[in-house]
Amino acid sequence: MNREVPAARTWHYGLVARWWAEFNQGGDDVDYFRRAIAASGEPALDAGCGTGRVLIPLLRAGLDVDGCDVSSDMLAWCRKSADAEGLKTTLYPQAMHQLDLPRRYRTIVVCGAFGLGGTRADDFAGLRRIHAHLEPGGMLVMDHTLPNHEMSRTWAWWAQQPELPRTWPKRSDRRRAADGTELELCTRTLAFDPLEQTTTLEMRASHYVDDVVVATETNAIDICIYFKNEIELMLQLAGFHDIVVSSILEDRPPRPWDDDRIVFHATRGADA
Repeated sequence: MNREVPAARTWHYGLVARWWAEFNQGGDDVDYFRRAIAASGEPALDAGCGTGRVLIPLLRAGLDVDGCDVSSDMLAWCRKSADAEGLKTTLYPQAMHQLDLPRRYRTIVVCGAFGLGGTRADDFAGLRRIHAHLEPGGMLVMDHTLPNHEMSRTWAWWAQQPELPRTWPKRSDRRRAADGTELELCTRTLAFDPLEQTTTLEMRASHYVDDVVVATETNAIDICIYFKNEIELMLQLAGFHDIVVSSILEDRPPRPWDDDRIVFHATRGADA
């Protein structure tokens, strides 16, 4: 697999891409997105599809879904998984803010990708490019993890300046891969800016063979932190209408203290 230098600061390459392919599969949200596509229509696009955690099950269900991602490494693993099951799809190595695809879609899904690896300008441009790639009346279905839940362990940092960068934690996540070797991930915070609502994380990925480290890669990712109302406003400015916010797994309004992950349904106007 060819290694590439990412245009945006993100860590979804090399060993991290392999980790996602090996261990980040399935999930109880896949059926939610399947039902959303069934309701809004095909063809569909999984924007920020990564190694295919959501995309591959949608293809298994017989849906007409393309994928795109900024990381060619992630897409290579996605293609490998699709080919192994005889599933046909088209994958595009493009960031959301640079989308320029030959097709328009009834539904575009964004799962776990908004705000990662770019700037606020990139994120807004991504919403505008998604809007442009929807057919009139088409639907964007985009999830988002709320910062007060996602950053619960560091919530005090919004009021009191932390000592950064953090040291590497003593505990890491080490798992056995399909070929019997092991992969290990370790993450720490490099920077946090409550005024700009940004944070930078660093991930160290290691590959073990017979308990010996044979490769280590360290990369950082820039993350823009968003609250619900900010995203709604961005969607409106990007041209979307009829914006509905719900719980990710149930079609009901989110509960402020119970739901850590929400989903936005936003429509491109029929006369757009």
